Amino acid sequence: MYGQLKNIFTVLGCFLLLFSSCNNSSEFAEPLPNTVDFNFHIRPILVQNCYLCHGPDPSGRKADLRLDTYEGATALLKEGGHAIVPGKPSSSQLIYRINSEEEDQVMPPPESNYKLSEREKALLEKWIDQGAEWKEHWAFIKPKTTITQPSFYTIDSLIDERLDQKQLVKTPKADKNTLIRRVSYLLTGLPPSPKAIRNFVADTSLDAYEKMVDRYLNSPAFGERWARHWMDLVRYAETKGHEFDYSILGAWRYRDYLIRAFNDDVPYTQLVKEHLAGDLLDSVRYNRESGTMESQLGTAFFAMTEGTHSPVDIKKDEADRIDNMIDVTSKTFQGLTVSCARCHDHKFDPILTADYYGLYGVMESTRFTPLVAQLSRDKEQSAKEIEEVQRYMREMISQTWNKETIAQKPRSPERKRSNPNAPTVIGDFRNTDLDGWKSNGMAFGNRTTLGNPIVNASTGKLLQLEEGSASSKLLGLGIFGSLQSQNFILDKNYIAIRARGVKSTIRLVIDNFQLIQNPIYGELEMRVDNEKWQNYIIDVSPWKGHKAYVEILPGGYQTHQYQLPAKAYIEVQYAIAYDSEFPSEVPDSGESSKKIQQLNAQLKNGKLPAEFPELQAITEKKRQLSKSLTSTSFFYGVTDGFAINSPVFIRGNHEEPSQERVPRSFLSTLPKGGRPFSSMGSGRMELANSMLSEDNPLTSRVMVNRIWNHLFGRGIVETVDNFGLQGKLPSHPQLLDHLAVTFQNEGWSIKKMIRKIVLTDAFKRSTLRGSELMEEDPTNIYLASFPVRRLEAEAIRDGILVASESLNDSLYGPPVATYLTDFMQGRGRPKNSGPLDGNARRSIYLEVRRNFLEPMMTTFDRPIPFSTFGKRDVTNVPSQSLVIMNDPFVARQAQLMAEKLITQIGLSFEEKVSWIYLRSFAREPTAEELNKAKEFMVKLNKLEPKKANKNDQELEFWKQYCHSIFNLKEFIYLV
Repeated sequence: MYGQLKNIFTVLGCFLLLFSSCNNSSEFAEPLPNTVDFNFHIRPILVQNCYLCHGPDPSGRKADLRLDTYEGATALLKEGGHAIVPGKPSSSQLIYRINSEEEDQVMPPPESNYKLSEREKALLEKWIDQGAEWKEHWAFIKPKTTITQPSFYTIDSLIDERLDQKQLVKTPKADKNTLIRRVSYLLTGLPPSPKAIRNFVADTSLDAYEKMVDRYLNSPAFGERWARHWMDLVRYAETKGHEFDYSILGAWRYRDYLIRAFNDDVPYTQLVKEHLAGDLLDSVRYNRESGTMESQLGTAFFAMTEGTHSPVDIKKDEADRIDNMIDVTSKTFQGLTVSCARCHDHKFDPILTADYYGLYGVMESTRFTPLVAQLSRDKEQSAKEIEEVQRYMREMISQTWNKETIAQKPRSPERKRSNPNAPTVIGDFRNTDLDGWKSNGMAFGNRTTLGNPIVNASTGKLLQLEEGSASSKLLGLGIFGSLQSQNFILDKNYIAIRARGVKSTIRLVIDNFQLIQNPIYGELEMRVDNEKWQNYIIDVSPWKGHKAYVEILPGGYQTHQYQLPAKAYIEVQYAIAYDSEFPSEVPDSGESSKKIQQLNAQLKNGKLPAEFPELQAITEKKRQLSKSLTSTSFFYGVTDGFAINSPVFIRGNHEEPSQERVPRSFLSTLPKGGRPFSSMGSGRMELANSMLSEDNPLTSRVMVNRIWNHLFGRGIVETVDNFGLQGKLPSHPQLLDHLAVTFQNEGWSIKKMIRKIVLTDAFKRSTLRGSELMEEDPTNIYLASFPVRRLEAEAIRDGILVASESLNDSLYGPPVATYLTDFMQGRGRPKNSGPLDGNARRSIYLEVRRNFLEPMMTTFDRPIPFSTFGKRDVTNVPSQSLVIMNDPFVARQAQLMAEKLITQIGLSFEEKVSWIYLRSFAREPTAEELNKAKEFMVKLNKLEPKKANKNDQELEFWKQYCHSIFNLKEFIYLV
């Protein structure tokens, strides 16, 4: 088998080389089509050869000629005539110029290094002769299907139609051993167990294959496999990279969220909403088993950007991080390279610079913050009950005193200053409202403490009414929440916050920069650990002109990891900005605050009743409820800020902003695009709704193409992250549209789509190809056979663990620390190494440290997490064999496999080889392979030094044999 496989790869390589050289030939590879289609024949020629100078971007356009629109291509030229005259090639300047032999006339010009083939010239001429019909780019046309009654065979019929057109003969169905290995690896990332193989091979029922597929679709390992695919899209990592490789708080909780979502077959529309706006959903999704909130965990993908230690220019740092967020978001969900429009209109796609900065405003209005990872319905209910208890206590006291309810109507946040030297009030919490600040989490609630009764827990005696402050202990101690001001421009020298608390934090976030620390930014974060009121002052003179907001939160950061001690709390009365000396007077706190002060004075003087025995039980109930609200598990996600419309950065330079600001919006070339978002926050919910509009042509297409890519090794559109004009054309456009429409009609179910594809005849075909197929379709575009697939890095490592029967298949949890070799040195290197075998857990649970990526994973092409990689590179280089030969992990697993083997009592030599083959290749060895195994052992017996112990000798021989098995192509390929 290995010999056959080796020959297949050799022949395939030769034909690929031949095809590559032939493809550059100027000779006609095939006859011209009867009807020349603009999208599939003409636009690719124009994009590759003409759009750089005559495309959408006006900054690089020459001769004022546009060839990306019908109007531009048929317009009157400066020198007279028209580039294209529909129906008249001889009158079209384009035809004259591409055929010209004069250097100053020929197009493309010689200095561009582009040259049209004779076939391309003939296609352009025939297209113009047929009327030069123009079409919108195929990907921007809403998918539709002519198949009114789809059936079990629809996918195959659309593939067969192309095979018939190309006169290609399909290969036969693969054998059962091959099929179960293929399905198991592609659906779960793991090889099938010997028991599963025997059961499937022995099952002669008509639906044996379907039952086998369903078992793997419903396996917990399915979510692990498909979550890892998604993690490539969102550049999943658990550290920030750069100088110190700081950890990303709770990143692994996002990974577990993905695994659960794929296993539960959460509709793709819901996943999109949760990623873009999981914190803003009206209808929150909870975990069915634990009752904890799932939706907000999706937003953690925004926080997977890299992070720079103390950048000198934090505005540039913000611009780069937002650019990465736009790049990842647009590629992942829309298959478009929107970041190419950062400095100018997209050179090829109809994406304007204004579109880019419309999205920039969305991202700039989004704030990063720690969030509770296990927020549950029960906790939310407890918080509501505490708020109700407090309201009841206030009303009881008010009624007893025969007064109106303590709470007053919120006052207007509008500020007026009598003189220019007066302090600017950023926030005043001495009344009932939070003065326009955003309260995230539960700690601060939606009001201040003003009027809340302080009761002696033992007697129920009222001690006093609280004066107004924003307090994180509104519901109790050690409860998470953050309080954030509106955005403001730093135009004063100092900011002062009057606060008190225990083990808590005040932060000034400038230009959304979160990694606050010395040597440059350390003063922007202040620890609050004093229960007496104090003024905490920040000198902001170095950052005048920058935008900022104040963040107040209990607990704090230790090397950028948020921690919340059990007794932590913080209270704030006000925040002000001033220029020189701290003001002698802070602006008046308002009538409500004065009223409480008067009531407290009367209470102290015995003029108001203080005995409320019934409050004793209520106070105890509040105390018990508050215990359930404490949290110890957090992740870094996002919350909504206040709406910011960004200027355009001229030539992408953040130091040259335009005068006008671009409204936050979706891409103007797509349905619902170009309309300003009305949200007073970021607009992320509107962005999600625009992407999921039934008229959006991309969202469903992009996702079904990703699914096809993961199953067949190549998407119907090969450039899975780029559906734009520089992307590849779909090999089966009708099939792609049929799948996209089906995906929508069947509830956006990822599992249903996978099942449909895996049950096709195309998926079940053999990989063996004859010489005719190799010649007619050398890259297997038309799927006459199943493509030979190299397994991904994770599947290779996990397959080794399964073969050695060592795999720890437990689900979820914190990552296993990276195993550090002596060669893995540098800043941010952890003090301690993880275990060599990663605790035998699946590769998805191994820590992904940007500065210390696992060598085996990188060698086998797991992408470096900096952008979206929907399609991994698949290399075949000597270092891969060297890793399997020399990696101590692989050697150790070979040892364990051999140890398990020799414990099998009574097995013959042939049965031992069979035991290995079943676990490694999901099949029995051939007679030739048994003979080669015997020859291998004979050679080892001659070469290896003799051991005193016969059992040790046998173990060494089988270890060497198992190790060699891991390095066979069949082990790391699906064949």
